[in-house]
Formats: sequence, structure tokens, C-alpha cells
Amino acid sequence: MTISIIVAISDNGAIGRNNQLLWHIKEDLRYFKRITSGHTVIMGRKTWESLGKPLPNRRNIVVSRTLLPAHDNSLSSTPGVEIYATIEEALAAAKESTTISGESVRHNLSAQPVQPNISGQPIQHNVSNNSAQEVFIIGGGEIYRQTLPYAHKLYLTLVHTNIAYADTFFPAVNQTEWREISRESFDRGETFESPFEFVLFARV
Repeated sequence: MTISIIVAISDNGAIGRNNQLLWHIKEDLRYFKRITSGHTVIMGRKTWESLGKPLPNRRNIVVSRTLLPAHDNSLSSTPGVEIYATIEEALAAAKESTTISGESVRHNLSAQPVQPNISGQPIQHNVSNNSAQEVFIIGGGEIYRQTLPYAHKLYLTLVHTNIAYADTFFPAVNQTEWREISRESFDRGETFESPFEFVLFARV
């Protein structure tokens, strides 16, 4: 399984404020959809709350202790979402094989490490088997910090501006541990005036 981080980041490392993105870049939204569709995405509670609903054509996993049914039933009836207490449990669950099946999904109803679903039947998700091959970490800041040591790839949208008012930042990256695979640069976007780049890094 390949663990990939995908994030848009400013020149000063900013990625968000008040649980929201710092910009609206249409090209970046399309890039995110194209790269992550058909795969598993893992996010923290705040990122889930900012989305408000599962991302379509993706296996959605939320890492949160407070959203587990024992504490909060708000997700217990939400189709298309799985909840795990720790990032380690979420990654272990993501590694499990998937099969195509309409609307069938699983909720992890306890904080126990990766267990079979209650029925004991094979776990099914409405995404392709490719989802088990590459898993995407999509935020927020604390989840990025926890998963950076595990990551094999970084899909970075480098937004060439400084955001002084941000309250969430991407963790420092040791450049010697990564090699650049590809880079696509834009002078500006359709509705965004600053330059930005899509850069893919792989761990050395």
C-alpha cells in the first residue's frame, strides 16, 4: 500500500484558517478530484466537519475518538464513512482489500484495532480495488503531522503567496528525504491571481 499526502500549501507553510481552506483555486480542486477519485481518503474530524459529507467515488475514513458512536452518534447513520480512533487503525483498515458493492460500507463501531465487521462477511465498499493500492491523507494539520513519517509520496500544490493570518500549517519537510517526480506550473488560475504549482515528490 502506498501512503500519499495531498495538500495545498503557501510559501510560509500555511494550509488553513478556522477549519477552512485559504483559497479557492478551481484548478487545484479539479486536480484533487482527479488524483484521489477511486481511492481511499483519510481525514481528521475537523476536515470531515468542513466537508460535511463523504467525498463521492472514494472510501472515506475519519480519524476521531470523539466521533466514535460511544461519544457521538452523528456519523452512525451516515453512509459512506468509517470512523477509527487512531491513525494507525485507519491505515491498517485502509490496507484491507476492497470489493465493488453498491452502497455497502462499514463503520468501525469500537476503538479496537482493525476487526472484522460485525457480520463477519467480507468488507465491501463502492470504490474500485485500486483504492487499496494508494491511500490519500487529506488533512488536517495534526493528521498530516502524524502521517508524514509513514508517507511514500507528497502531492503538493505550492501556492506562491504568504498567508499571515493562517492558524494551521504543514509540518516541516526534510528535503533530503524526497526527490521530485514531476512539476506543473501556472502563472495564475482561472479566478486566482497568484502563481501555483502541482509538484509530486517521492521518498528517497
